[in-house]
Amino acid sequence: MTSRYGITQYPDVPAIQAQLKELISTPVRTLTKEQLEAYHAWYAEHTSASRAAAAEAEAVIPGGVQHNLALNDPWPLDIVEAGGPYLHDADGNRYVDFLQAGGPTVLGSNYEPVREKVIELLASCGPVTGMLHSSEIALARLIHDFMPNVHKFRMLGSGTEAVMAAIRAARAFTGKQNIIKIGGAYHGWSDQVVYGLRIPGTGSLEAAGIPQGALAGTAETLPNDLEMLRAKLAANAEDGGTAAVILEPVGPESGSYPVPRDFNAAVREMCDEFGALLVFDEVVTGFRLGMGGAQGYYNVTPDLTVFGKCVAGGYPGAGGVGGGEQVMAVFAGGLTAAGQRVLTGGTLSANPLSCTAGYHTLLEMDRMDAPVKAGRAGDRLRDGLARLIRRYDLPYVTYNFGSIVHLHTSGVLHLSLSDPEFFNELGPRLDMLGQMSMAFAAEGVITLAGSRMYTSMADTDEVIDDALASFERVFEKIPPV
Repeated sequence: MTSRYGITQYPDVPAIQAQLKELISTPVRTLTKEQLEAYHAWYAEHTSASRAAAAEAEAVIPGGVQHNLALNDPWPLDIVEAGGPYLHDADGNRYVDFLQAGGPTVLGSNYEPVREKVIELLASCGPVTGMLHSSEIALARLIHDFMPNVHKFRMLGSGTEAVMAAIRAARAFTGKQNIIKIGGAYHGWSDQVVYGLRIPGTGSLEAAGIPQGALAGTAETLPNDLEMLRAKLAANAEDGGTAAVILEPVGPESGSYPVPRDFNAAVREMCDEFGALLVFDEVVTGFRLGMGGAQGYYNVTPDLTVFGKCVAGGYPGAGGVGGGEQVMAVFAGGLTAAGQRVLTGGTLSANPLSCTAGYHTLLEMDRMDAPVKAGRAGDRLRDGLARLIRRYDLPYVTYNFGSIVHLHTSGVLHLSLSDPEFFNELGPRLDMLGQMSMAFAAEGVITLAGSRMYTSMADTDEVIDDALASFERVFEKIPPV
């Protein structure tokens, strides 16, 4: 088993922060109305089948989409084929796939050796029995082999469920109620963590339909602000203490707010000082940065680790929580454990299909050194984007954590709620994010909201260079100042 990681050079966080500050102080640099109309015309001519599917979806699905990642102006694309680095839509258009299902397919989409194992499983056992299956044991053991801090692993259905379970376990284990998250981070959509989403400091702005009491024990601190975190831990100590600090180890939103390399170690020390558990949300970083995850890369031991889609390689029913023997003991199951355990469950949790897919995905990722290959592709993409930004004298900011590549063009995520112009700036910069995403797709590249890209082992130099040509076709259209 390897211990190599896909990050060849750690981002210069102070320099990136300075660039982002300059970006949001610069007028929006986006496409003209005429150029946007031309892209809309392209969609009308080349994606008629997607348009028809979107109209049908609108009639039976709220908003016409089931998943936010599918949002696209002027309509969602109907994807009918995925393989390696590419997606194909119902009209036959091919796209370089930097969405990669939100990050889990480090091997590339629909990787054949894993698919064959899943088909074997379906032919013999079927996707779910509600009983024990050997793949559960094999997957849990393999995760421990890659991440020795994960002595026990509990499989669940999603990252959202895993966060719910981790927070519940932390509260049960410590006897404390308060939790602290880093503002801007996304930890799923359960009631207690829909707080400070995307833009730090926004608190319950997006908590529609959530009772106020559900967020009573949740607080946020600003990204990278250790003094603010210490102050919140100290304040909580006067109010029953802190059960857990939960964070994304590369920074909120997969590093949209990148952290200095020593940040996680400093948080670990603070959690120990105040008797709080440290929870790493490794839904994206788990196995994508390397087989040892972010905890292996940073050499920091969390008390609990949240896993998501990567744990099943993009197959459905993917999530879970892992940690040391003592804290994981609160999950002990069985009908006789009532009153002594943290209640979790789900008929489809730890189903044979998900566990089989996860086990063989992790084996293949290790065998193929997939995180390192994907990281090299991320480096090439980042370097190429940086050259294009300089060539066209754009204020955009790009950097990467291996195969997690960021491209900030509007700066909307880095606006400050304390700025009197916040709401005046929010609309145009949010609109620009959608416009750039739409333009990139029209030129043949699928991104996550136009600002984040996940590379995979399937992204050869040729694939990356083709994608860079697509980005250039958009960048060259941006009017000069």
